[in-house]
Amino acid sequence: MFKTLREKITLSGMVVLGVGVALLIFTFISAYGFLAQGLSIASSDDFVQTFGAALAPLIATCIRLMYLGVMGWVGSLLTIRGVTILVHAPKTEVVATVPAKMATPQPQQKTVATAKKAALEPRKEQKGEPEVIVIPPEQVQKADLQQS
Repeated sequence: MFKTLREKITLSGMVVLGVGVALLIFTFISAYGFLAQGLSIASSDDFVQTFGAALAPLIATCIRLMYLGVMGWVGSLLTIRGVTILVHAPKTEVVATVPAKMATPQPQQKTVATAKKAALEPRKEQKGEPEVIVIPPEQVQKADLQQS
């Protein structure tokens, strides 16, 4: 079904993102329906009776608001995770590797000072293979001793 790991990760990211967006949409529709209901304010001459009559709807409203808050929070977390999965999916790039060739010693090898100087110069774009500088360990040790 899926050929690469990237396709599997992309599908799972899309599913998580879709569930998060769907949950957010459902939360906003529920909140709109809740706010569109007609609100009735109980009024009476007796304060204790009015408080008792208003307490039950107040508790029900608080429970619904907490429910909507948790749904929105979970929906936003799922949406963030889905986007994160999609952004951090492994890249599938074909990289051509060139086998490393054995460096053959040349009659005149570059010294450490010449190699350091060449490293400090700005590099020019070259076509073809990169230049390989081989410095034998004996020359590196001699140069370090001379500089000390």
